[in-house]
Amino acid sequence: MSELRRRKHRPSKPLAIMVADLDAAAALCPLAPGDAAALGDPAAPIVLLERRQDGPLAAGLAPVPGRIGLMLAYTPLHHLLLNRVGRPLVMTSANRANAPQVFRDDEAAPILAGIVDGILGHDRPIARRLEDGVVRVVGGRARVMRRGRGQAPRPFDLPEDFAGAPPVLAIGGDLKSAACLTHGRKALLTHHLGELDAPAVEDEFADAIADYESVFSHVPVAVALDLHPDYRATRFGTRYAEARGLPVVGVQHHHAHIAAAMAENGWRRDAGPVVGIALDGLGLGADGTAWGAEILLCDYLTFRRRGRLRPIPLAGGDSASREPWRVLLAHLDAAVGANAVPQELFAGKPIATLRAMIARQVNAPLASSAGRLFDAMAALLGLAPDRLSFEGEAAMALEAHAEGREAPAPYPFAMTDNGDLLDLDPAPLWRAALADRAAKVGIETCAANFHAGVAIAFADAAAHVARAEGLHHVALSGGVFQNGVLLEAVTARLASAGYTVMAPADVPANDGGLAFGQAAVAAARILADIESAHVETGHALSASAGK
Repeated sequence: MSELRRRKHRPSKPLAIMVADLDAAAALCPLAPGDAAALGDPAAPIVLLERRQDGPLAAGLAPVPGRIGLMLAYTPLHHLLLNRVGRPLVMTSANRANAPQVFRDDEAAPILAGIVDGILGHDRPIARRLEDGVVRVVGGRARVMRRGRGQAPRPFDLPEDFAGAPPVLAIGGDLKSAACLTHGRKALLTHHLGELDAPAVEDEFADAIADYESVFSHVPVAVALDLHPDYRATRFGTRYAEARGLPVVGVQHHHAHIAAAMAENGWRRDAGPVVGIALDGLGLGADGTAWGAEILLCDYLTFRRRGRLRPIPLAGGDSASREPWRVLLAHLDAAVGANAVPQELFAGKPIATLRAMIARQVNAPLASSAGRLFDAMAALLGLAPDRLSFEGEAAMALEAHAEGREAPAPYPFAMTDNGDLLDLDPAPLWRAALADRAAKVGIETCAANFHAGVAIAFADAAAHVARAEGLHHVALSGGVFQNGVLLEAVTARLASAGYTVMAPADVPANDGGLAFGQAAVAAARILADIESAHVETGHALSASAGK
């Protein structure tokens, strides 16, 4: 196990396991309701499951506390290998770190040299590069976290009143990139294509879009993009549109997330607005700042920000996304003041430099990020490394310690209504967490109190907005809602207050579903323009007839 991790440069990210059948799966992981059906789905995805504490699986498969990925054999070759080896197999992609999978025999030996000891070839070439899909059962329903083999290119149906929409291409974002092609009510969300910060992945992204367009004879009339000008996806889509003389439709990041949940759940264009809770890492907000913990009032055409997590500075910019202690320092300084922050939390860290950066507003942009809030709490509880080795590492550990635990004292937020914007201040949360830490309250209880507090704060804020607007539907999306503890808690609190909740399932809640929401917004705007033009033409004809 350690040798595989060394060769793959994968120090702590969980590895997936393959077994022959459900009996073998149940011997390794207790199967909750819905897990067996998810494992047996024809797409044969990786399903995230709890591991039996007394089971035979090596701890090195998932050094970070949390669930393990398990899948059933889905080809005769897999069954032959499992029968020969006589135990579960570790399965990982045939690639180097941050590079696309190798799927052609002539590339395998040179690219995988130093990683694999042997290559098993086949005389039937692979047509397309596809990752395994990843799902998790939450609230009794399988929810796609990574859309892969067998799931794409299965189409989705947009709501009925999208019929007649011209073809649109939506580009998505840089993380967990996927594109979406729509025409009328049909939407084709591509498989997971990877992180676009790797040049080889960007090439694969372009090839995949061309492949989908060719297979489905798709010729878009517009291109939908994220508003962030520095996203590689945005730059790619802009070049694509310019080369073909197509208009670009800019869609704000969190509006796209909520629109994806609306469209997947059949919300019609003419049904009016919903309240959206968008919780993720970071996305460019309409005001030019970084957003990531938002209460939005949305329809497909427009949105209005009605609430947010009070922003804190990210000292070091992107470095704060990889080093949770930076975010923790900013949160604690804001909550209790620099003199009251426990210094042992930051032993050996350049906190004076960071505080100077924040004071001078140098490379310390403000952000209202839920993802960074979870990272910071993981750091406080000792569950986060100084530097993350993969996205979500700290949050996964935090959720694992909260799952199945009671929350005797949910950590509070202060909610202030500033008229047009609800401000959720986490300072009381941090004071309560520091008090628990000083009292040596168990990590599991602290993690449960945190999750419950976040769920209560955002569910109640959304309900506050819904009451003010006379609405009854709340849509949830963003990568933080891949957290099953949070999703179930927010859903339950809203449902108990009488609200209908629309959450992602087949469309990933993370940025893998972003393009689906972008496409829905762009198609709705184009349809609105067409319908407006028809009305204006009708008025002109009526006026002419009157003369």
